Amino acid sequence: MTRSRACGFTLAVALAIAAAAPAAAQPASAAGPNGQMTWAVHVSLAPTWFDPAETSGIITPFMVLYALHDALVKPMPGNAMAPSLAESWTMSKDGLTYEFALRKGVKFHNGDVMTAEDVKFSFERYRGASAADLKARVARVDVVDPYRVRFTLKRPWPDFLTFYATPATGAAWIVPKKYVEKVGDDGFKKAPVGAGPYRFVSFKPGVELVLEAFDGYWRKTPSVKTLVFRVIPDESTRLAALKRGEVDIAYSITGPLAEEVKRTPGLTLAPTFFPFTVWMVFTEQWDAKSPWADKRVRLAANYAIDRQGINQAVYLGYAKLAYSFVPQGMEYFWAPPPYPYDPKRAKQLLAEAGYPNGFDAGDLSAEAIYGAAIGEPVVNYLQAAGIRFKLRLLERVAFYQELGEKKLRHVVQNGSGAPGNTPTRIEVNAVTGGRYAYGAYPDIDGLFSEQANEMNPRVRRQLLDKIQQMIHERAMFGPVIEPAFLNGVGARPAVHGLGL
Repeated sequence: MTRSRACGFTLAVALAIAAAAPAAAQPASAAGPNGQMTWAVHVSLAPTWFDPAETSGIITPFMVLYALHDALVKPMPGNAMAPSLAESWTMSKDGLTYEFALRKGVKFHNGDVMTAEDVKFSFERYRGASAADLKARVARVDVVDPYRVRFTLKRPWPDFLTFYATPATGAAWIVPKKYVEKVGDDGFKKAPVGAGPYRFVSFKPGVELVLEAFDGYWRKTPSVKTLVFRVIPDESTRLAALKRGEVDIAYSITGPLAEEVKRTPGLTLAPTFFPFTVWMVFTEQWDAKSPWADKRVRLAANYAIDRQGINQAVYLGYAKLAYSFVPQGMEYFWAPPPYPYDPKRAKQLLAEAGYPNGFDAGDLSAEAIYGAAIGEPVVNYLQAAGIRFKLRLLERVAFYQELGEKKLRHVVQNGSGAPGNTPTRIEVNAVTGGRYAYGAYPDIDGLFSEQANEMNPRVRRQLLDKIQQMIHERAMFGPVIEPAFLNGVGARPAVHGLGL
């Protein structure tokens, strides 16, 4: 078996591993799965997250996908590209064909047996992040036999497995063809059927998702019978529920509340780290009438922010300062010089750009969870420099929908914990046609197309370094922080599984 180079994803991703290995939470019982584990999650769960075809290019939906579904290949503890529904795969010498040998006897929750037809069907119906790029590069998908499927590319593509077989997309996550064709896309979201370790039981929007261990799961039946994702958007309420023993894990506890977790007997603060970056998107930099078209204004915004101050106040110093919208641990990352906290320089740049008294900048739109934690101090620092924003917070699903539809204006605080590599981040955010790209530059587009077809790793790295250098020199984005994900763990779990 030959494989392309693994992506930089280490699977220290709480959002994914929570559902990937909940069985570790308590000892297995000879009588089978038993007990319940409840996770207090910080976001409202969306039915679109039940369908791999609609994966949005962020990591959050994978806490559900890892539970309900399975992929041909996916990150698992200790292996960033672990064989799953595919036992093995090969790549032809010319780099044009990838053939996957499927695991036999895998059953979906409704009893249907998974075959190559389901794999072909799942790829063809995929319409989520990077779908256009994937399908533009794949010439055809052939069912060789019931347990063998072949992908033929139009030309060699060094990132095929990175785009297809990691959570950079949801294209390799397999759904049952017959069932989807029977109930339709809307019916599937109401009653999803997958091949994962847990099956769907019930969903109350805004309240909770209840899943039950699937005793036919091919890898190992989970030892925890019932898995509950309880929606508790307010951080202090999540912590209160953890203290009362109503939940076993509380996602995303920051600032003084994280300190409180550390001080509370019986509770544990569990920091996890994954390729997660928060940055500012200057959506109007291509509009000559906007202040943001002036590079000096974009630089001023970058100099105005005290990133280390945000790290200490929000993440107790566990986070990393962001140098780029690409996280530092990703393959092909190029390290630009960091922006120092220099409010005096920020004001000077604004004056040079014609705004000695600053200007009213409209909305800074952000997703509610990280908007509250990171967006508020960002707005305060920008305000002090003279860039006067009003913080506009949106619920997570609505935020990414509007961001993808390019409806958000002025400046947007974006964030992504999606795995992959540097090209997957650039494709989504910084080139023409990218799901979250508000604009692009022709020379960067050209270099990106060139690197995508370059099979020489040394030459490819040079091209990707040049792209990232150009993005930095033009101050296309305002990198803020690479958050640590701080979680509260109650007394009941023997092994919480976070960070595995």
